Amino acid sequence: MIARITKFDASERLRAQAHRLIPGGCHTYAKGDDQYPVRSPSHIVRGSGCRVWDADGNEYIEYGMGNRAVTLGHAYPSVVEAAKRQLDLGVNFSRAASIEIEAAEKLLSLVPSADMVKFSKDGSDATSGAVKIARAYTGRDLIAICGDQPFFAVDDWFIGSTAMYGGITEATRSQTVKFRYNDIESVRALLAKYPGQIAGFILEPTRIDPPKDNFLHELKRIAHEAGALMILDEMITGFRWHLNGAQGAYGVDPDLSTWGKALANGFSVSALAGKREYMKLGDLDQTDRQRVFLLSTTHGGETHALAAAIATMDVYQSEPVIEHLSRVGARLREGMNAVIRRHKLEKHVSVMGADCNLLFGTLDGDGNPSQFFRTLFLQETIARGVIMPSLVVSYSHGDTDIDQTVDAIDGALEIYGRALNDGVDKYLVGRPSIPVNRTWNDR
Repeated sequence: MIARITKFDASERLRAQAHRLIPGGCHTYAKGDDQYPVRSPSHIVRGSGCRVWDADGNEYIEYGMGNRAVTLGHAYPSVVEAAKRQLDLGVNFSRAASIEIEAAEKLLSLVPSADMVKFSKDGSDATSGAVKIARAYTGRDLIAICGDQPFFAVDDWFIGSTAMYGGITEATRSQTVKFRYNDIESVRALLAKYPGQIAGFILEPTRIDPPKDNFLHELKRIAHEAGALMILDEMITGFRWHLNGAQGAYGVDPDLSTWGKALANGFSVSALAGKREYMKLGDLDQTDRQRVFLLSTTHGGETHALAAAIATMDVYQSEPVIEHLSRVGARLREGMNAVIRRHKLEKHVSVMGADCNLLFGTLDGDGNPSQFFRTLFLQETIARGVIMPSLVVSYSHGDTDIDQTVDAIDGALEIYGRALNDGVDKYLVGRPSIPVNRTWNDR
């Protein structure tokens, strides 16, 4: 068992420097200080497999794995070697690199619903490209997003719909509307409220609950009847649920789908894939519609990242990655549920989601979701050598890692139980974490 971690001196120094130099202290809000306890590492300096080391030399088993981007494990050898080989050949040229064709063929072989693909660097590029195509193809302005799902893009069309809409015009905000997951009547209600105005429906195929009553197929059917497109955001589900994405697991054929995160095991690659009828709007030879300026990015064809993506997909095809994620995730769920029951905390701590993409819930003594208790739980698991903003596993998590994690959770739950009796303030050091999307920082 990893020794209890109490030293964060170097992290504190780096934390102060970061906030002087970088708005928010880092480049992803989900990694920010407000998402973690005061007693936590501010910066990671190295990772290998499912373990990372912070600036103070503390070692952790990590979950979440780069916001679900690192599916195979940190510094996965075959992926790193592929990127290194390509680096020696150059990373960016004045014409397209030949590896772009190889990467496109590889991805399209795994996405049967798509005929063409455009690569970029992050998920927002891909989803915003899909939204642009839907609007251009239909000639409509409104985009319908699944309101139960937390994130689709950093761009105005989505962020304007959240509580963090500073700097976004009301006109832009009014062009995004919401429906509910697994609620086909909410889809029908939107179409009735905005007849002939919705260009497309965008959603993750699943997040916590699987689709019910043929929801995805029905959404596509009635969207098409109304002249709208269906866009599946596979940033999280892609290469976790199924080799062909969640669309392969559920047998649904979207018009457009977006990919990233696990696509290149942490290297910066995203993709917009879709049927030729829609993707050709960004092509050079289509003449029946106005051209769309689609994902023209300086670094979209960066060669070493595409080499990493090809190598990553090779592993998915040759090794039982998907099966492993489900197996070790199930082991983690079973172990955590066992210690929850042992501490008699079933009414306060829960595990949810698919085995390959687990989340946990933390409730206070009254049964209400609690950032105080979430932060305490994170504080105590971090102290026991586990960083777990979620419980998302990788191919590098083995049985020993899972068992050590369950031991850490066991110890953290003992403190959780005490806090329910004695008050959380007695055990939590400093302030609680708070949601990323908030209108004001001080309220």
